[in-house]
Amino acid sequence: MKKEISVIIPCRNEEEYIEECLTSVINSDFGSYNFEIIVVDGLSEDKTRVIVKRFSEHHPNVKLLDNSKKIAPVAMNIGIKNSTGKYVFIISAHAKYGKDYFKRLTEELEKYNADCTGGVLITDVKNKNNISNAIKNVLSDKFGVGSAFRSGVNKVKEVDTVPFGCYKREIFEQAGLYDERLVRNQDIELNKRIKNSGGKIFIIPDVKCVYYARENFKDLAINNFQNGKWNILTAYYTKTLKSLSLRHYIPLIFILSLIIPAILSFFYPSLLYLTFFSFLCYLLLIFYRSLKIKKNTTFFSQVFSFLILHFSYGLGELAGILKILFKDFYKRTGKRIFDIFFSLTGIIFLSPFFIIIPILIKLDDKGKIFYKQTRIGRYGNPFTLLKFRTMVENADKIGSSVTTGDDERITKTGKFLRK
Repeated sequence: MKKEISVIIPCRNEEEYIEECLTSVINSDFGSYNFEIIVVDGLSEDKTRVIVKRFSEHHPNVKLLDNSKKIAPVAMNIGIKNSTGKYVFIISAHAKYGKDYFKRLTEELEKYNADCTGGVLITDVKNKNNISNAIKNVLSDKFGVGSAFRSGVNKVKEVDTVPFGCYKREIFEQAGLYDERLVRNQDIELNKRIKNSGGKIFIIPDVKCVYYARENFKDLAINNFQNGKWNILTAYYTKTLKSLSLRHYIPLIFILSLIIPAILSFFYPSLLYLTFFSFLCYLLLIFYRSLKIKKNTTFFSQVFSFLILHFSYGLGELAGILKILFKDFYKRTGKRIFDIFFSLTGIIFLSPFFIIIPILIKLDDKGKIFYKQTRIGRYGNPFTLLKFRTMVENADKIGSSVTTGDDERITKTGKFLRK
C-alpha cells in the first residue's frame, strides 16, 4: 500500500545518534497520515546497521537500503526513488524531531501551497563542557551562522532554504533530484533550484527539531572547512553562483581582506594596515558577541569558537578556488596548507600566553622553561617535541616514567597546564 508520508534518513556511521533519531520519528504524531521510514545507509562500519535492523524487526514500516557510493546525495536519491509518499521528508540522523514535526510541516505545506516547508533547527550537544557549549552558542548566533533556520524567526516567512524539509513529491519531477556530484551543499543547491524555478519554500517558526553539533574544535574546523570548500565547488559544478546565496561567500571575502593586503604589503608596506584594521574590527565584533551569547562556557572558548568557525569556512572556500585552479598542486599541498595556516593562527592568538607561561614556570621552579623529547612521527621518522615543562627538573630520573594526576613531581603551573 502506498504511504502518504515518506521519511528518508541518509546516514553512515551514526551509531551514537541513529537510535534517538528513529525513536523520535516513530513516536511522532503523524495524525491520519500513514508513513514509511527509509534509512539509506552508506555501508556503515559501526553498529548503525544493527540498530536500524532491530527497529525494522519491530516496526514493519522501517526499511534499510544500501548506498554503496557512501555520499549523501546518492543516498537521498535512492530514498526518493524507493519511496511512495505524496510528501517526502529528507532528514538527518544527527537530530531528533518534535512530536508534531511531520504532521505540522505536511499541513503547512498544503496551507501555503508551498513546494517545501521546514522548521527551526535548535543546536545542542550531547556531551556538555566549555568547548561544546561554546560551539553550540556560536552555531545558534546570527553572527556565527547567517541562516534563519538556525538563529530562529518569529513568524512564517518565505526563505531560500530550510533543513530537513517536507517536499511535495512532484517537485522532484519538476526541479530534478539531488546533484550527485555535490558531496556537500546538495540540499541548499536543490532548494535554490526550486526557488529559481519559481517554487516556494517556507520556514515554520514553531516547528522544531534538535540537531547535535560537533563537540570539539578539531571536528568543527574540519566540518566547516569542507562546507566552505564545497561552496566553491558547488558553484563550479553547477556553473552558476545562484546555486548558493551571498551570505555563503562572506567568510571568503573576509579571509581575502586579510590575505590580499598582506601580500601586497611586500610592495606597498602601508597596505598591511588594512589587514590589521580588518582583523581588529573582526576581533572587536566577536569579543562583543562572545560577551553577549556566552552561556555555560568561558569567554576564551566562545571567542575561539567564532575564530575556528569563520576561519575554517573561509579557508575552505579559498581551498576550493585553489582546487579548481591548481588541481594537481592542491592534491599535494591542500591539507598541508590547512594545517600550517591553523597552526600559525593558533600561535598568533595564543601569543600573549606564550609570554606569561614562561614567567610562571620560572617563578614556580628554577629549571628550564621547555621540555625536549624525541618522538617517532610519520613513516617512522623521528622528530623533536618541544613543550612547556610541567614537572620538576629531571623528573624522569627521580621517579616513574608514568605520570598520574597527583604526581608530586608536577609543578603548580604544570597542574594548570595539564587541565
